[in-house]
Amino acid sequence: MNFKKWLAEERLRTHKTSKEEIQGLLEIAKRDLNDASLQDLSTDRRFLIAYEGALTLATIPLYCAGYETYGRGHHWLTFRILPDVMGEEYSDLAEYFDQCRTKRNVGTYDRGGQISESEVDELLSEVKSFQEDVMDWLKRNHTNLI
Repeated sequence: MNFKKWLAEERLRTHKTSKEEIQGLLEIAKRDLNDASLQDLSTDRRFLIAYEGALTLATIPLYCAGYETYGRGHHWLTFRILPDVMGEEYSDLAEYFDQCRTKRNVGTYDRGGQISESEVDELLSEVKSFQEDVMDWLKRNHTNLI
């Protein structure tokens, strides 16, 4: 874990979470997954919303560990830290979410129409599965926050 390094670089700060905050984040992720499923939205927008759900869910374990990301690159760092907090078995998923971050940036800032329906479906599936994993992790490690 490079927490000390990132704290020293001011890319990470200590954070005290609460049951209310975790519940709020879970509700935001649930809303994002519902909204990302709306077929009337463009695939770019649905991908962005699903990605935001992944980021919100990845923030929960970080908060539970007593940290929050800060400043430039905070999305990248949130996913980078995920395996350190939840376990190395989340390394591939963290890498996938980071790849989605790059696609999301292209669709948001550079040019639209780059996201396919299958990419949205894949991301939605991964985020829904991750949502279940985060809930299970909370039940095992932080029952006081759910």
